[in-house]
Amino acid sequence: MITAVYPGSFDPLTHGHLDIVDRAARIFDRVVIAVLENPSKRPLFSTGERVSMIRESLGERPGVEVSTFNGLTIDFARQVGAKVIVRGLRAVSDFESEFQMALMNRRLEPEVTTVFIPTSLRHLFLSSSLIKELAEFGGDIAEFVPANVVGPLKQRLTREQQHEHP
Repeated sequence: MITAVYPGSFDPLTHGHLDIVDRAARIFDRVVIAVLENPSKRPLFSTGERVSMIRESLGERPGVEVSTFNGLTIDFARQVGAKVIVRGLRAVSDFESEFQMALMNRRLEPEVTTVFIPTSLRHLFLSSSLIKELAEFGGDIAEFVPANVVGPLKQRLTREQQHEHP
């Protein structure tokens, strides 16, 4: 049985993330979506909120589970018995930093391999940052994120704006 870890902040989850999860689930027996707990990144949603949104978006997907981690991805991979780290690639610019990270992870744990999954063309331009910016300025994000993310994202951004500009 091959376990893969798909790490990220998922702040917020997008259809691009779910596409990578679905494709990884067709390749590997078990895919662990690893939600990074990193308060220094100042996420829009708490770790618990992100996990809940991901679980709700996933529904029943055999072999896919959601967990949280902090620290090094390679340590989390060891902890869950993963032999693969999955990374989605949107552009050549993603590859350079992802490749360096893959080499470092390989150096730290030679038994773990990074597998790059190119993003589907329809999701090529998506990023959580872009979605947040689009939502912040009133753009329609419904086609880019799961339905259960739309409302909470708009509400959170409205609340953030009210705090910044009372």
